[in-house]
Amino acid sequence: MNAGSGARLIACLAALVSGASLAQSASSFALPIACEVGKSCIVQNYVDDDPGAGAADYRCGHLVYDGHKGTDIRVIDIAAFKRGVPVLAAAPGRVRAVRDGMEDVSVREAGKASVAGREAGNSVVIEHGEGWETQYAHMRKGSVAVRAGDRVAAGRKLGIAGLSGDTEFPHLHFEVRRRGRIVDPFVGTEAVAPCQPGRDPLWNPQALKDLLYVATGILGAGIAGAPPKLSNGSVDFEEVLSLSADAAAAIFWVQVYGAQKGDVEELRLISPDGRVLAERRVTVAKDMAQALAYVGVRRRADPWPAGTYRGEYALYRGPARDKVISIVREAPAKL
Repeated sequence: MNAGSGARLIACLAALVSGASLAQSASSFALPIACEVGKSCIVQNYVDDDPGAGAADYRCGHLVYDGHKGTDIRVIDIAAFKRGVPVLAAAPGRVRAVRDGMEDVSVREAGKASVAGREAGNSVVIEHGEGWETQYAHMRKGSVAVRAGDRVAAGRKLGIAGLSGDTEFPHLHFEVRRRGRIVDPFVGTEAVAPCQPGRDPLWNPQALKDLLYVATGILGAGIAGAPPKLSNGSVDFEEVLSLSADAAAAIFWVQVYGAQKGDVEELRLISPDGRVLAERRVTVAKDMAQALAYVGVRRRADPWPAGTYRGEYALYRGPARDKVISIVREAPAKL
């Protein structure tokens, strides 16, 4: 064997080893975003596994909409979002394509036409060998940290979670494809049974633990001096008016995700002396990806009394009215 043949053989072997490692890594994806699931982020939407006109996630739940192709990990800690939440490569591979430069703005404001053909916003696509690839969408303008052709290790920072493209709230859309076909990472290529994870899910054990399925949860809650406003689909705590002695109202608010038709919500606001200032009980009219509910009372002539105000929320489901979620918030009036 001459020197040239030997060099070519070594190069071919290296390529085979590299390809094998990339293909193998496609069955062990790490969490693709640096956040604590359940505290600073939640899974808002899953892949639509219903082949028909309806929509169902891998647990036959409602955290999905018809035709959705990825896993949406939503940042619910708005302060963290403003600082910047890193998006990470889920597995080693080669960057196939990138896009940057799109504005961070809710599609509700910009309109669908403004993102036509660029629905993923600022994004990165990584190839992992044997037809596997992942896409990381909706990143912050100017944050994409890799270029086409770059080789990346698992955990490599790709950019910052943002609000670009076809989105209404801050999140990472993580999409898995094999030879162009969508694969649900919770199911993998072989389903075991309906409404269950697959035999070989693509997430690694730690990511599966982090991404424990939660059908319904709380995005935020608090006590305020006025009804809160949504900004890009979330309540920004920095913009919430504090309850002060001269506030026009006393409000207890809760934002939830995954409420289902027929659920019953109960809210109650209690004064420092134990009196119920306001309460509300309502039946949810339809499945809700997210919803903001609040209860309160306007101030009359006298200032609000000093002390700690308490808000209580509970959501009940099914014929037996099982309690699905509940939360208590307490806050002193700022005098």
